[in-house]
Amino acid sequence: MRSGHRLGRRFGWLWGAYGTSALGTWLAFGAFPLIAVQVLHAGPAEVAALSSAGAAVGAAVAVPLGPWVEFRRKRQVLIATDLVRFAALLTIPAAFVLGVLTFLQLLLVSVVVAAADITFRAASGAYLKTLLPAEDLLVANARFEATSWTTTIIGPPLGGAAIGLLGPVATVVADAVSHLLSALGIRAAGGDEPRPEHPKAARMRAGDLLDGWRYILADATLRPLFLNTALFNGLVMATQPLLAVLMLDRLGFEPWQYGLAFAAPALGGLLGSRLARPLVTRFGPHRVLVGSGALRAIWPVGLVLLGPGTGGLLLVIGVEFGLILCCGVFNPVQSTCRLRRTATDRVTRTLTAWAVTTKGSTALLTALWGVLGGLLGPRTAIGLAGVLLLATPLLLPRRAAEHPAGPAPEPDLTRIQKSSP
Repeated sequence: MRSGHRLGRRFGWLWGAYGTSALGTWLAFGAFPLIAVQVLHAGPAEVAALSSAGAAVGAAVAVPLGPWVEFRRKRQVLIATDLVRFAALLTIPAAFVLGVLTFLQLLLVSVVVAAADITFRAASGAYLKTLLPAEDLLVANARFEATSWTTTIIGPPLGGAAIGLLGPVATVVADAVSHLLSALGIRAAGGDEPRPEHPKAARMRAGDLLDGWRYILADATLRPLFLNTALFNGLVMATQPLLAVLMLDRLGFEPWQYGLAFAAPALGGLLGSRLARPLVTRFGPHRVLVGSGALRAIWPVGLVLLGPGTGGLLLVIGVEFGLILCCGVFNPVQSTCRLRRTATDRVTRTLTAWAVTTKGSTALLTALWGVLGGLLGPRTAIGLAGVLLLATPLLLPRRAAEHPAGPAPEPDLTRIQKSSP
């Protein structure tokens, strides 16, 4: 590692831009459903569609963008996707002021923002890999992880206060402005970025859309890590609506107690992100990856013991703290492993496929667990997810992969029409 772990001015701007947009996103957390209910008087089915269909369709829209972005300068893509999110989000307050806001507009904006989010994350991963040497990637990813948990802690309370004073539309404005500031920050980073070498080829083919998945499934390290992430994230997120029902309805917790149960444990994410690099230095990346990946799976099953009162609240906080602490260690190590294992000319497509699958599996499992919660009750459904999570460590890579992957094979899969960025 470099002395003092100084990652340079350009990384500093990228890091600042990430933190700014992440804070804006958390400030506006829950704003769209609130606008749908309070302003447009939408029903439960419409609110559910806004939350799930918007993300799912956005993920589908992002699929063809992965191959297209692969051969564009990533810094320009980052700026463009930030500006797209800024413009799309700004249409909400504009339509509200003019009195023409509709549910369809909310849905379309959620689709555009979801697709831009996935594209931004994929392009930022590829940009980071070209920006820093391999030995600095873990430090960078740990800083992103710490920033993510910091904005998770402070964003929703500030956003809730702003919604109480100014209404949910105000937080959408803040989110839009955060993406504009992010774009300006990335632009200020400057620096020359070479244009990715473009293969001589014809138009993009339908098969090229699957290139990211092919690359992941062909790699002995990425394949189990990919399956583990999709299943783990999906099962954890699928229980969140059921836990809300159990706590707020069945067990009589107050809304502030429910908020505290998930805000306080985010401190574990900060601690975990700080521990990731020292643990890797001492035990090696593979042991930390497998160890933290296994430990994070043991916590959620404890929620089946949730009861009313202070004891129940402390149980949720303890379980969530342990889960998030392990995730805070696992996530930057996993992100670093994924970047190092992926050939430079496949990073964007690989990360796009990864994000699309994660979002899709989360939406599918959330819907399935909603049905199970109705049939079996929320506590039983939460317990079932916890038991299944105990098996997810079996999908973690069994062998260490210290060295980056070699050049990507099968060049015929990268045939994309050459055009200006």
